[in-house]
Amino acid sequence: MADSKDLQQIVERAVAQVFERQLPKLQAELVERVLAELPAHAPAAEGAAAGPAPSSLAQAVSSIYAGSTQKEILRALLDAGSSYAARVALFVMKAGAASGWQGRGFGNDDTVKDFALDMSAGPVSHAYQNRVVAPANIAEMDQRFVGQFGGPENEQIMVLPLVLKEKVAALLYADGGADGILDAASLEVLVMATSSWLEVTSLRKQVQKDSSEVASPSIERPPAPAPVQAVSSFSDPFASHAPKHIAPKPTPEPEPAEVVEVVHAASASAAASAPAAAADPFAGLSAEDADTHRKAQRFARLLVDEIKLYNQAKVAEGRRNKDLYDRLKEDIDKSRATFQKRYGTTAAATGDYFQKEVVRSLAEDDLSVMGANFKK
Repeated sequence: MADSKDLQQIVERAVAQVFERQLPKLQAELVERVLAELPAHAPAAEGAAAGPAPSSLAQAVSSIYAGSTQKEILRALLDAGSSYAARVALFVMKAGAASGWQGRGFGNDDTVKDFALDMSAGPVSHAYQNRVVAPANIAEMDQRFVGQFGGPENEQIMVLPLVLKEKVAALLYADGGADGILDAASLEVLVMATSSWLEVTSLRKQVQKDSSEVASPSIERPPAPAPVQAVSSFSDPFASHAPKHIAPKPTPEPEPAEVVEVVHAASASAAASAPAAAADPFAGLSAEDADTHRKAQRFARLLVDEIKLYNQAKVAEGRRNKDLYDRLKEDIDKSRATFQKRYGTTAAATGDYFQKEVVRSLAEDDLSVMGANFKK
C-alpha cells in the first residue's frame, strides 16, 4: 500500500510541474482564441475617435495574461482599457451592489473608490441583469455618477460585465471623455480575456494547493466544509471587497475595501470554529481511507471545472436544451475514465464522486438537463 501511495504522490507532483511548464503555451493559446472573437476590422464606436491599431490589442491581452495575482490582472485590465477609452472604472459586485475599486482617466486612480452605482435602472442594470455589454447615452447613467464625475463630450458610454463562472463579478464603465476615444470591440475582448485568465489562475492555484497537501501527507488537518457557491468551486476574486456603503459582517474580512488574493484558509478557519460544524462524512473511516476520499472529491471537482472552463457556451446551451451530456459526451467520458483510472480501485470508488460532481456542477443539481443518454 505504501508503494502505491508513494507512486500517487510522485504522479501528482509531476502533474503540477507539467501544468507550470505549459502555462506559457496556454497563455499564447488564450490570446489567439480571444482575438479570434474580434472582427478583423472592427470599427470604433460611432462618432468616436480611432484608438490604437488592432495589432496592439494582442499586446494588451498579453499584459493581462502576465498578471499572476487577481489584483495584478484587474489593474492590467484598467491599464490596457485606458488605451481604448478615455476613462475606465471598475466596480466590484458585492451583495447585489456595485462599489468602485479603481479608475483610469479620472485624474486619480482612486477617484471612484467606494462610489456606489445605482443598480435599479439604465445601462448598469441592463449589463448586470443580462450579462451583456450595454452601450448607452450618458443621460441614461446614474445621475449621481454624472454629477460627481461628469460625462464624455460625445455623450456615448458603455458598461461591460466581467463574468466569472456565469456570475457577474464586476462592471467596467467606459467613455470617451474629452478625446472621444471609445473602442467598444477592443474593450469587450479585454474583459473577455480578463475573465478567462482569472479562472485559469484560480484553477492553477487549486492544483498547486493539492500538490502541496500531497507533499506533506503526515500533517493531518480536520476537513472544513467547502464554501457554498451558486455556480462554481473557483475562488471569488472579489470576495474580500467590503465597500463602505454595505454594513460590515460580524466576522471582519482581511484587508477591507481592497481587492486581494482570496485565502481559502480564512473560510476554513471560520467554518472550523463554528459551534455547530457539519459532521465529518468520513469520521468512521481510517485516516488513510478518509484522505483518499477527500482527494478523490477534489480531483473530481478539478476535472469538472476544467470541462466547464473550456466549454462555457456548450454548457449554457446544454442546460437550456436539456441535452448537456450529448454536447459534452467526449469531454465527460474522457474525464470519467481519467478519474476511474486514478480512484476506481481505491477506497473512494464507492463514493461515485465524479458522477456526483457532474450533476452538481454541470447540471446545477438538475439531473434532467443532462438528457436521456446520461447514465444515472
